[in-house]
Amino acid sequence: MTIIELTSPAVEPLTLVEVRAHLRLETEEEDALLAALAIVAREHLERETGLVLAARDFRLCLDDWPADGIAMIPRGPVRAVSSVTVYDGEGEPQAVDIAGHLLDGEARPARLWLRAVPEPGRAMNGIEVEFSAGFGESGADVPETLKRAMLLHVAAMFATRGVVAAEAQPAVVPPGYDRLIAPFCRRGL
Repeated sequence: MTIIELTSPAVEPLTLVEVRAHLRLETEEEDALLAALAIVAREHLERETGLVLAARDFRLCLDDWPADGIAMIPRGPVRAVSSVTVYDGEGEPQAVDIAGHLLDGEARPARLWLRAVPEPGRAMNGIEVEFSAGFGESGADVPETLKRAMLLHVAAMFATRGVVAAEAQPAVVPPGYDRLIAPFCRRGL
């Protein structure tokens, strides 16, 4: 299973105004650094939780259909499935009719069931599911707890900016961060 990000977020969940207010900065001279740290904080949080905070499009590549016919989508919440393509043995794509599909986009992982699916002819990545995921189109749609965790993370990275370069972040995860994100993390047994 492979997930490919097709589009970048149109907006970040944290605005520069929110970050500056949290850090009690009154000037805009650090805005480039703050914007970079907010992106790093979002990316880190998305990796830790499997959630998509800022809405965007993805492609899920599967080798074969699951035996029970329900494809698991590990990123979420899934808002919609836009297309499903299956490749035959010659590598030619076949669009799959997604009319009547069932999507449980809020489940963790999200689940997709289709009425009729052709078998892929390609041994690897013979199935492609394109979907959109994320809490919404703006940071206002992201749960406040997750925004607080990102603000704590940005503050910790901002405090260590002379020690660790922005491109080497996240080097610091602040105390309390794990407790804030714990309810949103999927844990395996």
